Amino acid sequence: MKLVPATLAALLASSFAGAFPAGDGVLGVVRTHRVAPGESLIEIARAYDLGYREIAAANPDLDPFVPGTGATVTVPTAWILPSAAEPGSLIVNLSEMRLYYVVAGGGEASVVTFPVGIGAEGAETPLGAYRVVEKVAHPAWYPPRSIREEDPDLPPVVPPGPENPLGTHALRLSHRSILIHGTNRPWGVGRRASHGCIRLYPEDIVQLYGLVRVGTPVLVVREPVKAAVDGERIYVEVHADVDLAVDYVEEAWQVLARKGLLGPVDRAKLTRAARERSGIPVDVSP
Repeated sequence: MKLVPATLAALLASSFAGAFPAGDGVLGVVRTHRVAPGESLIEIARAYDLGYREIAAANPDLDPFVPGTGATVTVPTAWILPSAAEPGSLIVNLSEMRLYYVVAGGGEASVVTFPVGIGAEGAETPLGAYRVVEKVAHPAWYPPRSIREEDPDLPPVVPPGPENPLGTHALRLSHRSILIHGTNRPWGVGRRASHGCIRLYPEDIVQLYGLVRVGTPVLVVREPVKAAVDGERIYVEVHADVDLAVDYVEEAWQVLARKGLLGPVDRAKLTRAARERSGIPVDVSP
């Protein structure tokens, strides 16, 4: 993966937490955070550009709303790229509720990643291959008939502004009813809370909007298990996906087999990672 445009280079030179040089290993590092008085995991997640479910899965023993002043929070700011990732493409992995944009164009390729909210039960975000067909700043929202039937008080058009659920920017996909957009309800990022669209934090959609061009390929996938080699170590990242009936241990073995990595793996470590499903890359090397 080669080449980075100047816009991304500027991001990488800043304190932007979600931009990394592309590669086949692990992106980022896992951190820790000491809880301050009054903090919840929801606020900590947004501060580190994580979704709700990511931080909750990494800290199963903490109350998400009252973790306790002084408690140590695991901050899972490390990821493995989905296998579907290709230079110049945008990938949404529903299993982890995270978006990856593999930027290519003028130097060494890099990856920008953001947490997302996805479709709720009964309004699932559809899998498939799409492309960005339009970019809209300050979009108006035209509630579809199904949503207006649920909420008859909705007007035919919600103009741009703080009450607009699309936020400040939107990317319309070739699946015309699906948008990648901001939100006026940031607590829905990292949750199954939309009517099928893909939601980003208000600050993240501005970054993504500035990077993505019309015509960019978009892949929506489900990859509950990802694997990578980092240096000489093998890592597996496992996410609990409530929409899949899957044996995570078996799925992990199959992912490793497809990558030709079955030989140098510790079976007990792999089984533990698959059962815990923390969403954090775990070293499963002997």
